Amino acid sequence: MRTFVCLRSHVQSSSEPLEDVDKLYCYADSDRRAQHPESTTSNIFCFPSRQINATSSDIPNFNMFITNPNTSVNLVNFSEFYEEEFNYTDFLNITYFVVDDKTVPCQPLTISGAVSVAVCVFYIVVFLQAILGNLTVVLVIVNNIRALSPSDVYLFHLTLADSLLALALPFYATAVVRGWLFGDIMCKLLSVMKEASFYTSILFLVCISVDRYTVIVWAVESRMAQRLLWSWHISAAVWLLGVFLSLPALYNEVFALSGSRTPMCAERFHQERADELRLATRVLRHLLGFLLPLGIMTVCYGVTVSRLLRTRSFRRHRAMRLIVLVVLAFLLCWMPYHVVTVVDTLLRAKLIPESCKVHKALDVAIYVTQSLGLLHCCINPVLYAFVGAKFRTRLFQLLHKAGVLEGRS
Repeated sequence: MRTFVCLRSHVQSSSEPLEDVDKLYCYADSDRRAQHPESTTSNIFCFPSRQINATSSDIPNFNMFITNPNTSVNLVNFSEFYEEEFNYTDFLNITYFVVDDKTVPCQPLTISGAVSVAVCVFYIVVFLQAILGNLTVVLVIVNNIRALSPSDVYLFHLTLADSLLALALPFYATAVVRGWLFGDIMCKLLSVMKEASFYTSILFLVCISVDRYTVIVWAVESRMAQRLLWSWHISAAVWLLGVFLSLPALYNEVFALSGSRTPMCAERFHQERADELRLATRVLRHLLGFLLPLGIMTVCYGVTVSRLLRTRSFRRHRAMRLIVLVVLAFLLCWMPYHVVTVVDTLLRAKLIPESCKVHKALDVAIYVTQSLGLLHCCINPVLYAFVGAKFRTRLFQLLHKAGVLEGRS
């Protein structure tokens, strides 16, 4: 907390009057700071120049003024002021200005040019890798459309969801460097696409885990036709649910922060209900976008791995390896982001102490972990497809059919 004390008194200048300007001759209480160096309180005594009974020649070394209230001026030699004649009639007319650091608005996070360029390049690399990998998966699956299993159907839709997110990355890469240049409509559309991809990709991961659980633990492989039909119906329901859950992204709009001219695309709720709406969307995202899917996947994969460990089938042990990689990829990509956003939600709900230092640290953490989460859209083709022996066989068949490979079927 900083205390500013301004002493006001009516003064007549003597021989050579000072200019009638809003200059302040200030005295910082350095003696008190020397006695209490650990103190965070400073007393600054500010005398308006036109109220000092002195000539300009008397105080040539004190022609200083403050334009920033958070800046202190320490005058070491202040003896001249004590020799001057003050009119003490209005000396007790003292105004106290108390600035509480907790009420000062925090400065928004600023990203350096080098970091912005690096993030832009990162987004472009993820975009290219995601498009290439997901397009390969789609071609392989479509080429074997009649031999699909329910897991293949979920994998196909998971690939579409990841591709949907990847298509938005060039826009966000441009926004990192130049700000949002694409208007309100594209802001809302791409925000909904991003959220829909986020929800549907996680829900399709859950569908795959449940399907693997039913096949390995319940041994229901015999009812393939019925399971295949249900997989298409479930996929349609997942898309509808994902789009519905992403509707709060329509609150996103283009605006510039106070003191900045760079436009940004972000959520902006109406002021009177901002806290309630933001808290509701955050809780929805935490529950349906992370905690509930993680719980289902943990149970399904835990039981599945436990069953596989009791078998000696080499094929099923390879399936266990793929399952472990899937879970690890999900946790490594998305858990850091969700942990940080949970802390941010608790901070906004006033459940944990807040400060500008904490806000800045959370802004940096969200910025980094969100970029890490985007990696999931290009890792999925590797984990779900290229690690699988069945996919490699189908890929070689497709390349042989296209004439890229010879002598291998």
